[in-house]
Amino acid sequence: MDGSNDPEQNDWGPFGRPIFDDPSARALSRVGVVDVGSNSVRMVVFDGAARSPAYFYNEKIMCALGAGMAQTGRLNPEGRARALKAIKRFQLLAEGMSTGPLTAVATAAVREAEDGPEFCREVEDQTGLHISVIEGREEARLSAQGVLLGWPGSYGLVCDIGGSSMELAEIDDGKVGRRVSTDLGPLKLRDLKGGRKARKALIRDTLSGIKDEMGLQKNRLFLVGGSWRAIAKIDMVRRAYPLNVLHEYRMTASAVRDTAKFIAENDLETLRSLTGISTARIILVPHAAEVLREVVKAFKPHDIAVSSYGIREGMLYEQMPQRLRDRDPLIESCRFAEVKDARVPGFGKVLYDFIQPLFKSVNPERRRMIKAACLLHDVSWRAHPDYRAEVCFDNATRANLGGLTHSERVFLGLALQHRYTNRRDGTRFESVGQLISEKDQHEAEVLGKAMRFGAMLWLDKNAAPGHLLWYPKKRVLELRLTKDAAPLFGEVAKARFQSLADTLEAAVVVKTK
Repeated sequence: MDGSNDPEQNDWGPFGRPIFDDPSARALSRVGVVDVGSNSVRMVVFDGAARSPAYFYNEKIMCALGAGMAQTGRLNPEGRARALKAIKRFQLLAEGMSTGPLTAVATAAVREAEDGPEFCREVEDQTGLHISVIEGREEARLSAQGVLLGWPGSYGLVCDIGGSSMELAEIDDGKVGRRVSTDLGPLKLRDLKGGRKARKALIRDTLSGIKDEMGLQKNRLFLVGGSWRAIAKIDMVRRAYPLNVLHEYRMTASAVRDTAKFIAENDLETLRSLTGISTARIILVPHAAEVLREVVKAFKPHDIAVSSYGIREGMLYEQMPQRLRDRDPLIESCRFAEVKDARVPGFGKVLYDFIQPLFKSVNPERRRMIKAACLLHDVSWRAHPDYRAEVCFDNATRANLGGLTHSERVFLGLALQHRYTNRRDGTRFESVGQLISEKDQHEAEVLGKAMRFGAMLWLDKNAAPGHLLWYPKKRVLELRLTKDAAPLFGEVAKARFQSLADTLEAAVVVKTK
């Protein structure tokens, strides 16, 4: 949050005035990055609110550049040809999307292969794209910055697994600290002679040395990388988890052990068909699971979170000025969506101010959800009325947003669902709704119905519709309308106000001043 003394800035409350339209943010409105990894080559084009960008384009080619390097010391010839072909395609696509120059990095396989420099020259000669080959500690730093894009101010240990390496970096209060790079990538482990026993010894010896260098790391463990995400998908299937969103998915140490055992006991083709994981990825999962089990055992984190953000997002974060990094990614994204899609951009703030008396005692995390909901309350108005509530729930729970836990996604989804409907039972979302407590479900319903009513007192973004007063001990909900807003309190508005009061189990009082 900016420490501005500008009254207009501070008028936005604890979230500050959104700055997605600031020149420093507009410069990042469409950015393309290419990540040449040991297992895959991917291009991502970011677009929208720079602090919480949408994935305008995202394409991955499984090239396995690092396969067989233990024996040959060179890049996999077939993978090298596929990677070059993919990069040619990416360069042409980027030109068509007006991304400006692509930013490209290569990691462990190209870094270590004797023909890595030759491959980079070939790419530049044929496409004009310069690839920066980054060393392991830099790879760790960029991955950690990617995590910070989604979790500002986070603390813990970032563990990024690629095909040929695994990096660890500590983060504390939004800053990257100590970093290490290891050879514990599943492609390398697969080629290791001596089988499971040799792999286990190498993993334990490596992690023992890392513990000495990194010190105690018992906070949150952030998992970055395709193999970790594949394991999380399998964990979701094993648990019959109802929300298929990987970002911010949480696992416990016991869940990691159980899922590693589940992977070892099941046929890979069965796991692939259950989860939709690609063939090229699933063959590496057993080796990655062996590593993850030992990482958790070594560092004993109190919490394990999956991050869909990594090195590519870290490359975007690298280009941000600090004042943009400091902003809340959720609020920035919601404000961007309101400006782009709402019928009256700016009314979300009026609505937020109007319903705040209902939530005087909530903590800052919940107040943030209320602000996000108000900004998003009208962005789905183009959906068919019969499906608008469903679209709102889907958008909130499944959108690629940073800075949201799964429980917060569900709370936001339920609130927006109740913005358009009084009921939620009997919908296909009931199982997802159970991810939050009954108390939180009720509060989401109150928020949704408050927005549903407040939207009826529609004047404009500078409106003063009146005031709500809530007396929880007396169970009285009072509405004080301005003279200008009084005619808006028609039959439908009265019915919605009564529905809100019924949910609060309150008597109503209406005054006009």
